[in-house]
Amino acid sequence: MTRKIAIVGAGQSGLQTGIGLLKAGYEVTILSNRTGDQIRAGKVMSSQCMFDQALQTERDLGLNFWEHDCPPVEGIGLTVPNPEKPGEKLIDWSAQLDNKAQSVDQRVKMPVWMDEFERLGGELKLCDVGIAELEDLTAANDLVLLAAGKGEIVRMFERDEQRSRFDKPQRALALTYVHGMTPKEPYSRVAFNLIPGVGEYFVFPALTLSGPCEIMVFEGIPGGPMDCWGDITTPQEHLQRSLEIIRTYAPWEAERCHNVELTDEGGVLAGRFPPTVRKPVATLPSGRKVFGMADALVVNDPITGQGSNNGAKCSRIYLNEIIARGDQPFTEEWMQQTFETYWSYASQVVEWTNSMLLPPPPHILELLGAAQQSPSLASRIANGFDNPPDYMPWWLDEAACRDLINSHMQQGAA
Repeated sequence: MTRKIAIVGAGQSGLQTGIGLLKAGYEVTILSNRTGDQIRAGKVMSSQCMFDQALQTERDLGLNFWEHDCPPVEGIGLTVPNPEKPGEKLIDWSAQLDNKAQSVDQRVKMPVWMDEFERLGGELKLCDVGIAELEDLTAANDLVLLAAGKGEIVRMFERDEQRSRFDKPQRALALTYVHGMTPKEPYSRVAFNLIPGVGEYFVFPALTLSGPCEIMVFEGIPGGPMDCWGDITTPQEHLQRSLEIIRTYAPWEAERCHNVELTDEGGVLAGRFPPTVRKPVATLPSGRKVFGMADALVVNDPITGQGSNNGAKCSRIYLNEIIARGDQPFTEEWMQQTFETYWSYASQVVEWTNSMLLPPPPHILELLGAAQQSPSLASRIANGFDNPPDYMPWWLDEAACRDLINSHMQQGAA
């Protein structure tokens, strides 16, 4: 008998998992609170820069529909302004990625994936899901996955105090999608600007509804000068505030922006949330279980751009574990163990991301400065975005970090 699985949420992990399960012969229902057309007509949802390993999980399922249309992200660059000399840079380097990254606006991607899911025989239902709907779903399916990162039902999953370092937002966040920015030369990149005491600004090429664009991402320290979005009432005001910030704190970025305009009225977003890890299993009043996944359970600050990457990698792990389970029941123990398999990866992403939200310790400043002298070290840092466990242990461990710096500096001098 065909096993039946229901997934609440039609985002990166929900649709990717649903399509993977259909291809493996499962009967799958996905529940979304918006149609593809409503998603297309709505506001941007994220900045979603995806690196090669995450993109490979899409390629493996035949979901890489934008591989040739999406402008590539070819490198990572890092600039730290000099706090004592406005307009001057303390650190400035860039390195190419071994494999290109890309960012496809979720308003472009999710409606197409929804169509693909239905084309492959999946059932897409439009509804808001609460406790009553979850009770119905758990009664009618072998497994119910919650892949929606927002809304009331996420709160059914208990916050994991041990694994959640912060209990309040660490950044005031904003996104601005624009056309007309001068490209970075000689290769495209995520251009990171780490502004001491203010926050972070980064920008990279992407594909949106109206074609190639750049996504400006602002991460303001709460209460600081970049925590400044509360009084904005129109998309145009949002764009003007974005330009004011970079003129003040990253003038070299403002030079690329003389001709920018918003991609569309929905191309702006502002908000904040606390980075959180939740326990993976929720128990309904009936006693039946719901299994969370991706950002329903592990929500990182976007400072390291890992959200969609985590969603894709979590999807691959869950998909493999569901298929490996065969006809055995999806018990709470199995759910816990499957999440721990994902956590063995995600925990290192969380540690790295959380470290970026705190003032950098001396060894990290040394590392970022040394990368200016050592192209091989710059490359090592840039390529870690594809697989953050590669940063361990040296990102967090002072002695290991100094060893790494020394070995790269000697290599360069040899």
